[in-house]
This record gives sequence, structure tokens and C-alpha cells, in this order.
Amino acid sequence: MLSHLPSVTDLLDQPAILELCAGHGRQLVTKWVRQAIDKKRAALRKRLQQSPMKRGEKDAAAVRDLLRIELLEAVAGLAHQFDLERMHGVINATGIVLHTGLGRAPLSAGAKQALQDAAGACNAEVDIATGDRRYRGYQLNSTLQLLTGCDSSLIVNNNAAATLLTLQALGAGREVIISRGELIEIGGSFRLPEIFELSGVILREVGTTNRTSLKDYENAIGPETAAIMHVHPSNYRVVGFTSKPDEADIFALARKHDVIAIDDIGSGALFDTKEAGLPYEPTFQHSIGAGADVVLGSGDKLLGGPQCGIIVGNDECVAKIRQHPLARAVRVCKLTLAALDATLDSYTRKEAHSEIPTQTMLFSSTDDLQIRAEAIKQDIADAPEIQLRIRDDVAQVGGGSLPAVELPTVVIALQHKKLSADELAVRLRTGRIGVFVRIHNDEVILDIRSVLPEDDSRLALAVRLIRSEDR
Repeated sequence: MLSHLPSVTDLLDQPAILELCAGHGRQLVTKWVRQAIDKKRAALRKRLQQSPMKRGEKDAAAVRDLLRIELLEAVAGLAHQFDLERMHGVINATGIVLHTGLGRAPLSAGAKQALQDAAGACNAEVDIATGDRRYRGYQLNSTLQLLTGCDSSLIVNNNAAATLLTLQALGAGREVIISRGELIEIGGSFRLPEIFELSGVILREVGTTNRTSLKDYENAIGPETAAIMHVHPSNYRVVGFTSKPDEADIFALARKHDVIAIDDIGSGALFDTKEAGLPYEPTFQHSIGAGADVVLGSGDKLLGGPQCGIIVGNDECVAKIRQHPLARAVRVCKLTLAALDATLDSYTRKEAHSEIPTQTMLFSSTDDLQIRAEAIKQDIADAPEIQLRIRDDVAQVGGGSLPAVELPTVVIALQHKKLSADELAVRLRTGRIGVFVRIHNDEVILDIRSVLPEDDSRLALAVRLIRSEDR
């Protein structure tokens, strides 16, 4: 039976394989063909050892045809797995608006256009008026001055990098004071004390997990103190018997003792979250106005832009941070700057609510979500193998922002006659149009709040494709 296995050359001449070569390249497809043949050969040897086949037991031509079909299916499976693992767009129907696994904030139309415009040559590090070289990110400085009230700014690749760079540039070898209740772990098991250690500053903890007073900060200030750092716990809440001083009082204390006031606001908001019916979240402009020397925040959370860390503050502190050697190691590419520039432009024109998807999702009323859900259900149409019902539910902000906040939402709950909820979720996730969902009480939940309005028709098509495959 082993002698009936098709050769690599034979399989590469098959129409289905030639089609794969056109899309993926002959070198990669040849690798898949060899893998499929090797795996089939090993399986046949194992089977023959367990149950040897008698000579002439099967027609040779039939065996070759069967093996060829099996190998073609195996190669197609390898190609499909490869395509699933490549970076590509999916629909977020999980109800988590800022889904870290799905790339957090979806970009605005303006940001997408900016990516295209900057894809070729652009003024990444040059002044168009003078032709002189300038630092990367200078293009955003005027906008950030307007929006936040800062003197200067710097963009790095994420907020963890912003924290590390700021601490190292402003406090290496000296003490930085922080409340014990703010020694957070930020995603991926990265803990703030470890960032302190890596930055070379000496961590000086004050207060307790749930209660810290202004006197605790003042008592800790000494000749080796470089800064006081305030960190907003954007990914958790401490409730009950708690107390802490107002940020403005902390910053005033730092100013009184001539030490630097650093504020890490986390989610990087530039708008009043209370307008969306959400709890208060600190903004860059509030922190600068309250007296912070340096403010750090994320670009891809509540701000609604690309992944980056935003550093704003006074000229002296930001200049030191920008000139530190580590700044080059954590700088962003031109595409990130372009997308962030376009995102900030929506704020300067007062159009962020309508243009930035994150804000559209957060501010959408349940009445609007209900209308969209009804249209999607109608587009899917009734089918005997799928039961659909629309109901109210709750969504989440996600992305380490506004923990424990539940957003009222509208969902489409699906049940399949033949498939379990887990099986249906896999079909949707790995189908022609990838859809990520959540499962509750053996139902697949399509949460409309986290779905971009322009994806409504594609979401309906994804469900219809699942239905048609099972007929």
C-alpha cells in the first residue's frame, strides 16, 4: 500500500494544488504536500504493522485514487490552518468593546485612510517647511497641546513602555514614591514593581492596599526622592473601607517639595466618560490641569486609536524623556503616528462621538442596537436548523478599562438543531467570515454593541453560510 502513495510531483500537478500555489506560492504548498505525504506514510506503516494487507487484496488504481483524495484533503486542511493563523479582520460580536485578543480599539475611517497615505514616503522625521530633520512624533505636538494643555509630548509603542521610559529617564538610581494600592499588574503578568526594578528606580511604597493618606506621601519624601507617581487602577476596583488623597493634592505636594509628579491614567481618555453613562475615568487634560508634570496613557483603549503609549507634560520633563537612549528602542512606526494623528483630529473637530468606533459603541442607545438586531435577524431569515431570538443583555468595556462596568446591550441568541453552542461558535470563528462570539446557557450570543455597524450585513452572511453548509 505504501507503494501506491502519490509522489510530490504528482500532487503538485493536481488542479486543486495548482490553485493553492497561485494563492500561496509553490514553495509553501510543496512544504504542505511533503508534510501530508509524510504523515500519511507514517499512518500506513503503523496500520500495516498492526494488520498486514494481503497481496492483491485491493485494486491498486482504487487505492491510488483514494490516497490521492485523502492527501488533497490533508493539504487543503494545512492551507486552511495557515490562513486562520494569518493576521486578518474578524467581527467582534463578543460584547467586549475593547477586546485585547481582537486588537482593542477598531480604527476610524480617517485613521484607516491615514495609514494608506503614510504607507509610502511621508514626513516621518523631517520638517516640510525647512527640510531639516526633526524627532518622530513632532507632528502631533500642537494637537496634543490643544487637547490636553501640555507643553510637549512623545509617542512610544505602548503605555508599559511609556512607564518604563519615564521612570528610567526621570528617576533612575533614586526613589519614586507610590501608594501600595496602585502597584498594579497590567496584562500579560507584567507587574508595576517589576517595571520599577527594570527602570533602575528605587520603589518607595506608602500607605496600605486600601488606605493611603497625603501624610503618608509627605513622610516618605527625602533627599533621594525623584518623583511621586500616581497610577489610576483602570483594570480593577478596591471598594469598602478605602481612602486616598485627591490627585491635585498629591501633585501640589510634589511641587511643594520640588519633586516630579507623574500620573499614569491608564486608559488614555480624552472625553468625559460620564456623558456615556459610565463612571468617571481620568483624562489627560484633567491630569495636566491638576498639576501633573508628566501624564501617561494608552492610545488604543478609551482614546480609540492605535496601540501606543502617549506621554504628555512640561517641556523639561518630556525633553529628558525624549533624549534618553531607551526612547529610540520604544519609538513607534510612521503608521502608528499617522493613525493616531487622524484619531486626534476627530477630537479637535469635536466629531469623536460619531467618527471613532469605540465612542460610537459606548454611546449607542439600546433603541439603536434593537433596530440593528432586528435588521440582522431579518437578513438571516428563519431556518428550521437555527433558532434566533433577540433579547436584552449586558456588555463590557474591556481592555483593562472601567472594570465591573456593565453596559446595557441587545443580543441575538442562536441555537442550532444539529450543532452544540461550542461547535457553532467554532464554525463561526473559523468560517469564511470570522466571527467571535460568547456562549451563555448553551446559546451562541451575538452582541450587537461590539459589532461595527458596517459589519451588520457580513454578520448575517456569516450565519447564513453556516446554515447553508448543514443542508
